[in-house]
Amino acid sequence: MPEGTLSVVGIGPGDGAHATPAALAAIREAEVVVGYRTYIQLVRHLLDGKEVVQTGMTEEIGRARSAVERARAGARVVLVSSGDAGVYGMAGLVFEVLREIGWKRGDSPELRLIPGITAASSCASRVGAPLVHDSCTISLSDLLTPWATIAKRIEAAASADFVISLYNPASGRRTRQIVEAQSIIRRYREGTTPVALVKGAYREGEKVVLTDLDHLLDYEIGMLTTVIVGSSQTFMFEGYMVTPRGYTRKYTFDGEVLPGQRPGRSLVVAEEG
Repeated sequence: MPEGTLSVVGIGPGDGAHATPAALAAIREAEVVVGYRTYIQLVRHLLDGKEVVQTGMTEEIGRARSAVERARAGARVVLVSSGDAGVYGMAGLVFEVLREIGWKRGDSPELRLIPGITAASSCASRVGAPLVHDSCTISLSDLLTPWATIAKRIEAAASADFVISLYNPASGRRTRQIVEAQSIIRRYREGTTPVALVKGAYREGEKVVLTDLDHLLDYEIGMLTTVIVGSSQTFMFEGYMVTPRGYTRKYTFDGEVLPGQRPGRSLVVAEEG
């Protein structure tokens, strides 16, 4: 039996121009492509002549099992996720399935992990440079994680002054989480803190709103929205949301070190011999 391959592929935000060449090549070379219906549609132009296995929301375990089983049988399989498959994507579940069946390195299928542009990165690029300093991502979906745990993480991130990217902030039946998240963050941030709401970055129907912490709930927020909440240092400039890295606290714009600051030192690697 030929050895199969299982490529777990992040396709980025969904626009072909923002999928990596490695991701596109893996899909083109695949015999079987497995994925959530919406993501399959985003790569449908690459699927001629391939077997396609597409399932709906909440059927992630079935997708992962199907991909592993087809690859173990000798097929070249791609399992697609939006963004990066290793960030709130299918990669972790694939490893859980492989562990359950007793797979070892060197066994069939050969495993390949191909990264993609995350939702936080793609959404940030639409509004400026909000993630230039320390940031974190938190999913507000309590389908798999208890809300008490999520709320604790929001509190920790807000109190530590991280820029916070909120994934899965709301859905038709789940609306209180974003309200509670705003309430928690407001304990630590001014109401004027910049906030970006980006829906469907780089996809048809994309919508971008720049607002602030006090007013973010005045706008439509759904599952396809990523909410980026600035830190205490984030500012607005010419319609862009920017979090400074901190260079101007240390240097002038001429590159001179400010009084009381120490200049940076280059890393010097000793040559052998």
